[in-house]
Amino acid sequence: MGSANKVEILQYLVDTRDLWPAATQTKDLEHEASRALALLPDDERAGVLRYYFVADAKMALASHLLKHWAVSRCAGVPWRETRLSRDANRKPVYVQDGRQPAAFNVSHQAGIVALVAAPNPQQSPVELGVDVVCTTERRARDHRIVRQDGWARFVDMHAEVFGRREAESLREQGGDDGDDAALDYKLRCFYTLWCLREAYIKMTGEALLAAWLPDLEFRGFRPPAPADGFMQEQDDGEHTIKTHDIWFKGGKVDDANVCLRALGTDYMTCTAVRTPRRKEDALAWDLGPFEFLDMEEILSFAEASSSSSAVV
Repeated sequence: MGSANKVEILQYLVDTRDLWPAATQTKDLEHEASRALALLPDDERAGVLRYYFVADAKMALASHLLKHWAVSRCAGVPWRETRLSRDANRKPVYVQDGRQPAAFNVSHQAGIVALVAAPNPQQSPVELGVDVVCTTERRARDHRIVRQDGWARFVDMHAEVFGRREAESLREQGGDDGDDAALDYKLRCFYTLWCLREAYIKMTGEALLAAWLPDLEFRGFRPPAPADGFMQEQDDGEHTIKTHDIWFKGGKVDDANVCLRALGTDYMTCTAVRTPRRKEDALAWDLGPFEFLDMEEILSFAEASSSSSAVV
């Protein structure tokens, strides 16, 4: 990892849906997930336990653990020293001696938590963004709204977070709104664009309230085909899409490495990476498939790291 073009990009998923099964309410995690909660600072632990729904609390817990895991691995520091702060955009960061030696980003939806992380060399800092979406988590609600108000109205409800041409492109998606298959495809297009934009925007360090959102456009975007298995490793241009026509304020974006992947039939992930000082570094990286990380691996690493220096 001595040079920027040899930086290892970590891409991991944690599936929280079957974790701590005896916890039926958030308060139950204090007992059922006590080992995991004990690894978090007091403020993060309290934040997890404030969630109303236990499913959301589980994702928040896994998300916090993954951030500390990434910092400990990428910065080579013991878990107990991975205290996080927030930058000017309220984005979680790890600062050591005035610099950020580890770059990381997380996302979660419908029980799945995604992490992308990397060492952050001073000579060519790494900017990362990740998003995971589930196209069917709100399927019943989405279908109901579209059939009540129409597809164009559904798109308009969210138009402020899309580029001008993107919203128009979504509105032009054909097919009968009364046909489940046709509507499911429209929604897959909608969530594909959401996933692409969210990862890119998070890479910049900003959020969905950024003033420049209408000036960002993914032209000619298309959804990845649903994959037979939850982990689809084929970089075939069908289930995995790595070439994107991205424009910002009328100019073509040529410094972002963006990879969109199908995860089974209902999920997809997007990773966005750039190295602003030397764009060729990030563009040369092959963003391979995500790997699942077992919770026991995280907890064992954290406990071992708390008593010795982490090994990168």
